Amino acid sequence: MSERSSESRVEQRTTTNSPTIGLVTPPTSQGGPRWAIIGIFFIMLFGALYFAASFVLPVIIALLFALVLSPVVRFLRRRLKIWEPVSAFVLVIGTLATLISGFYMLSDPITKIVGDAPRYVEAVDAQMRSVQERIDRLRSAQQQAETTVEEQTPDTAEEEEPQEVVVRNPDLLDSATTALPQVGASIAFALVFLFFLLASGDLFYQKLIKSMPTLSDKKRALHIAHDIERELSRYLFTITMINIGLGIAVGTSLWWVGMPTPVIFGALATLLNFIPYIGSLLGIALVGVIALAEFGNLGAALAPVLLYLACTTLEGQFVTPLVVGRRLEMNAAAIFLAVAFWGWIWGVVGMFLAVPVMVAIKVFASYIEPLGPLGDFLSVESKASTSDDDDD
Repeated sequence: MSERSSESRVEQRTTTNSPTIGLVTPPTSQGGPRWAIIGIFFIMLFGALYFAASFVLPVIIALLFALVLSPVVRFLRRRLKIWEPVSAFVLVIGTLATLISGFYMLSDPITKIVGDAPRYVEAVDAQMRSVQERIDRLRSAQQQAETTVEEQTPDTAEEEEPQEVVVRNPDLLDSATTALPQVGASIAFALVFLFFLLASGDLFYQKLIKSMPTLSDKKRALHIAHDIERELSRYLFTITMINIGLGIAVGTSLWWVGMPTPVIFGALATLLNFIPYIGSLLGIALVGVIALAEFGNLGAALAPVLLYLACTTLEGQFVTPLVVGRRLEMNAAAIFLAVAFWGWIWGVVGMFLAVPVMVAIKVFASYIEPLGPLGDFLSVESKASTSDDDDD
């Protein structure tokens, strides 16, 4: 009996020890595959967003416009008793009329700029050649020998330059012609989807409340949805007004120094300023190239460039922080990464959508505790630093 009891005790010890070992080892062995699955999910997600851009982009644009215009529809329903489909139809038709009128107003100046593109290229090329000639004067005898070799074959250089102009212009026109139907179809799809979103009224909020299990979850989800709509619509409306003011300032400044088609530059400044940092650089480069072609020398071309730079600097450093406020200010590094990433995924349209998407993610992360570090990363100042300052 004693031997049987000792054997049973040994078996009990082995049985009690084995589960503890099994409980300790699985989490460490499953940590790697879990992160691998998450990584594969994000790779597949971004790949799907890249290949489905022609469908996803109109949907996102319609959702952003719906967030901006939904408070207007709600106001018309509550105060003026206007039925949601009627107000949605009026707003969509107004948006379409604005797009068409803007296209017709800017079509002639844009056509003129595109027609003068070879002249702009020649002006930049002439300036580059003059700079190159000044550098060549300071070079040694070896560089003089190279210039003599270049002078022996002038015909080939003269034949290559017109070939570049003749070949590139039809490619640009052909690409614009082929892309126009797709762009028109995307705009039509976005407007139709926008109409259904606005005409549905509060249907989204009703479905969201019904999907939540408890009363506290219903209140929290409704609060998050309302806050995202309010903050994002306020941000987009404020930034749009600021960019319109910037466009007026840029157009007036360039008209004052004698730049051609200042209306185009004002409109471009308005649109490009929706792309942080990169948009301003593109606008400055475009103004510099056209000013160089119009005025003929670098000294005179610096005046429009400096005026454009002054307007964008004043807007970015003083006006936007003062009007938008600290609540929706975001990390500059995060903004630059977002613009570069979404521009890589969706091109120029992705650059325009990068900041609104970041604003929505930031507001959503501020209500979800596990996403708190993400919200702190997107913010200018983290909550910990602000609380420490308050304690001091």
